[in-house]
Amino acid sequence: MILFGPEICRNPEAATQREWLETNGLGGFASSTLIGLNTRSYHGLLTAALTSPGGRYVLLSKLEETLIVHGERFELSANQYAGALHPQGYHYLTGFRLDPFPVFTYTVADVEVEKSICMLHGENSTIVHYAIRPPRWPATSDAYALEVRALIACRDSHSTTHHNDALNPAMHIAPGLVTVAPYAGLPALYCAHDADAVDTTGHWYYNFEYAVERERGLDCVEDLFSPFALRFDFSQRTEAAILASTEPHDITQVAHYRQAEVERRQALLTAAPSADAFVRTLVVAADHYVVGRGPQKTVIAGYHWLSDGGRDAMIALPGLTLATGRTDVAKSLLLAFAGVVDQGMLPNRFPALGETPEYNTVDATLWFLEAIRALWYATRDDAFIRTYFYDTLTEIIDWYVRGTRYGIKMDEDGLLAAGEPGMPLTWMNARVGDWVVTPRYGKPVEIQALWYNALRIMEHLARTFGDTANQQHYGTMAAHAHASFNGVLWHEAAHCLYDVVNGAERDSSMRPNQIFAVSLPYTMLSDVRAQSVVAAVERDLLTPYGLRSLAPYEPQYRGRCTGAAASRDSSYHQGTVWAWLMGPFITAYLKVQGATSQGRQQAAQWLSGFRRHLSDAGLGHVSEVFDGDPPHQPRGCIAQAWSVAELLRATAALGLLGTSPVK
Repeated sequence: MILFGPEICRNPEAATQREWLETNGLGGFASSTLIGLNTRSYHGLLTAALTSPGGRYVLLSKLEETLIVHGERFELSANQYAGALHPQGYHYLTGFRLDPFPVFTYTVADVEVEKSICMLHGENSTIVHYAIRPPRWPATSDAYALEVRALIACRDSHSTTHHNDALNPAMHIAPGLVTVAPYAGLPALYCAHDADAVDTTGHWYYNFEYAVERERGLDCVEDLFSPFALRFDFSQRTEAAILASTEPHDITQVAHYRQAEVERRQALLTAAPSADAFVRTLVVAADHYVVGRGPQKTVIAGYHWLSDGGRDAMIALPGLTLATGRTDVAKSLLLAFAGVVDQGMLPNRFPALGETPEYNTVDATLWFLEAIRALWYATRDDAFIRTYFYDTLTEIIDWYVRGTRYGIKMDEDGLLAAGEPGMPLTWMNARVGDWVVTPRYGKPVEIQALWYNALRIMEHLARTFGDTANQQHYGTMAAHAHASFNGVLWHEAAHCLYDVVNGAERDSSMRPNQIFAVSLPYTMLSDVRAQSVVAAVERDLLTPYGLRSLAPYEPQYRGRCTGAAASRDSSYHQGTVWAWLMGPFITAYLKVQGATSQGRQQAAQWLSGFRRHLSDAGLGHVSEVFDGDPPHQPRGCIAQAWSVAELLRATAALGLLGTSPVK
């Protein structure tokens, strides 16, 4: 359980640096800060995924709550306006915990109010539940009441809204249900409730400021409309509830809905293969990224703004699904992506429903092969792999050999060349306008490692399935790549690997990509060279929160990933720390050191920073990136799929999940 007392809850600076996240298995979410002050345009109580997993719209932005005690009004919410925080309800906030969803405890006068927020799995629905504990009961009829005013945005999650004449404030009021349809073309917002009175007086509220968006150089001011307010009297009861949704609900079923969600999440923990608190937290976090795409599953790369794509999904798959014992989800994910392979490539990003996926990555397909190998290793389900994937995989290799989009083609030396001017194809794909920050055209080191790994996987599959001709074919290609790799990419003077080779050009920039030449199951390096690579990466790139994307002594190094989009994008892969890279680093370290007690203790020590981080930034999650310079502030998405997944997979490599790294 993650919990905070009044020392954090009543400190707005500390509290707003901690954000909670609820998700619904469709791509929708609810999120805000620990004190309910929205610091992002992405914050809200109901961001619905209208075309799962995309089409996200912020419908219900927040609820403004006022507790009335013996006629005196106490405002519990908090908002940022120009130069002012108002109201300052955090003064009454005495506790916050994730148990299993966000729970806020307010103490006002002689009354304690507990508020909890949860989303329902498989629905665009959020429940806000209130429980009041006065010092004496029963109360007099006018002793305690709660007024709750809804503030709606009803706009795309990537934008903001402002006062406009297009909004239609008309509502439909029925017993226990308020229906609001403010804009044509958007679904109605249904608010089921058990309030005693409904006030339908509508108002615009102006100039909410979002501090994080200001820091990121984005639109940071928004107006919100309030179509109604609810009043709950606590003369005869101690609980109240609101269920905001894209479909109508019966408010009397709230207790059942909440209990079902508690049991669903408890089942995740029951299946967790370790009692370690760190592992259990990551297991619960992993569930937030697995969402539906049609009849199959996909992976949301990160919250609050990323969608699903091939590279992130395939890298994250072993940790999110296999380390958590959810092989059925792994199979569904792989089937979903196998169905969209085109010219040997997986899409790097799924656009909106009905649009053509974007095929602009060289490594997503190679990670696809590694994900299939991991599933095969975990299940030994030869029939499933043979039936659904083997033909697709042979076609993928054929395309990569003869050539596919963007110059992706096996060269005469058996290595994989890729890239065209203006089109970054590796995971270091940041660009500012037409400027590709890290182009890496030619033969990037991790692409060769993944290519060799893929060829050995195919050799193994062909042998298992009795495909003798292809077994020999893939084995011969792998041997050729092995010999060329050590001759072309080994940097003898530095005792490590070049980052990219492009003809006669050798890029000796110290980057983390070479770690994959050690961490992947099949490696082309001798033990001595593998040890040298791990030592170099540890010396120059390792931090408590992952690996830097560039060594600090390099001229292009940027130690902080802050500012507007151009500033952030230009530093994204120029020194910024990536949490997910801790996974391959620990795997590589254990491979070269051996799974000794001392080696495991060292690896566990490297993970200790993330144990603390789970109570920072995205609560219960792992951030996307951190500053390269100490104190390594978290940046980017507050909850990143491959960050969580790779830490789970690395923990498995430590033996905490009962498995060991592949040799």
